[in-house]
Amino acid sequence: MPVVSPYAEQLDRIPVQERALLVDGAETRFWDYGSPDAATTIVMVHGFRGDHHGLEPVVAQLSGFRIVAPDLPGFGSSAPLTTSAHSVDGYAAWLGRFMEALAPTGRIVLLGHSFGSIVSSAAVAGGLRPDDLVLINPIAAPALQGPRGVLTRLAVFYYWSSAKLPRRLGFAFLRNKGVVRIMSVAMAKTKDPSLRRWIHDQHDQYFSAFSDREVVLESFTASVSHDVSEYADRIPTRTLLIAAERDDITPVAAQFVLAERFADAQLHVIPGVGHLIHYEEPHDAAARLTTFLAAEPPADD
Repeated sequence: MPVVSPYAEQLDRIPVQERALLVDGAETRFWDYGSPDAATTIVMVHGFRGDHHGLEPVVAQLSGFRIVAPDLPGFGSSAPLTTSAHSVDGYAAWLGRFMEALAPTGRIVLLGHSFGSIVSSAAVAGGLRPDDLVLINPIAAPALQGPRGVLTRLAVFYYWSSAKLPRRLGFAFLRNKGVVRIMSVAMAKTKDPSLRRWIHDQHDQYFSAFSDREVVLESFTASVSHDVSEYADRIPTRTLLIAAERDDITPVAAQFVLAERFADAQLHVIPGVGHLIHYEEPHDAAARLTTFLAAEPPADD
């Protein structure tokens, strides 16, 4: 039985439409929150193995914006990419074409969480030009060098094993509920038992919503082979980094180094939280985002 979201009442107050766009002949499903006439549109890119649901707690804390949250190709309800591998380059190119097809007006903010921070950074470094870039739990350095690099190496072995097994068995192994729960327990830092229970339920529901084994293996390889630091010095866009004090994937020290590589970046570190800012501290992330956007409105052309 699903656990009720602690953010459900806030989210229910925001109007939403489920929509779809054809990008390179494949359907991308996305959720369109708020007023389509809002002066600012925030496009949110979720992390590895998740879908748009993961960022809904942040959506729930925001008001006065149009928020567009697609499922990455091959995850959630979106079809896989048809013209490229599910690599950082493939996803970055898809994001540019999705934004072009969406054709939002007014101020455009691009927000990426975790793997979405890599995809978003690669897209902007490649020429996509939002007015502002926001990265939550940015992957600031190679994941294998993070505070819990041993766990990342175990994950590499898990995905490698899934690739070596016969297709049906490997697919089942990727969706193994016990493995998903181990991942969820390792990432959650909150001591609140009800919040932990909801986080685990979210991962149970959505962490295995992928189209096939190849999508997961390709995107996992992309997620541990690249990081935001590869792209930062080619990003001219004003950027907000929202990092976590207890992130197991990227040490805080690497976030400060990363911030210096951008042409114009602010870094905020949220204490006591890990790689699940979007679940555990969405109100803090949303407040920092709102303050960032209010501080310097875009100049008129």
